[in-house]
Amino acid sequence: MRNYKTWFSTAIIFQFITAAVHSLSFLNTPVPQNAQERVLFDLMRNYRRDLAGMHVSTEELMLALSACFTLLYLFGGLLNNFLLRRSQDTNLHRGVLWINVLVFGICFVLMALFTFWPPIILTGLVWLFLCLALITIQR
Repeated sequence: MRNYKTWFSTAIIFQFITAAVHSLSFLNTPVPQNAQERVLFDLMRNYRRDLAGMHVSTEELMLALSACFTLLYLFGGLLNNFLLRRSQDTNLHRGVLWINVLVFGICFVLMALFTFWPPIILTGLVWLFLCLALITIQR
């Protein structure tokens, strides 16, 4: 457990798990449970605001943000996996880990403030393992 590659690999695995779990949200269509939810869903789907010349619904904005979250974790996992397997340069890994800790740390704070338990936990685990990799690579 003193080897940074173990922690880095674990973070990569959790990046892929986070992307996969979050992509499951694209497979279901929520159904309103009461009259208030029906109004909310109708507004989210059909009310379009003018945003910089584009007329988009809140549902479309949420879909785009959700896809970007999934793609962020997929990209991070693929890039980190590629670098870990193809490069033995510890200085390169250290730099990449600093970037990962910064980006996924900010993502974790945003998830903790604005979302619910599953993305908070998964994002927190990714950030934790990246931090552990960074701490062990510094030694």
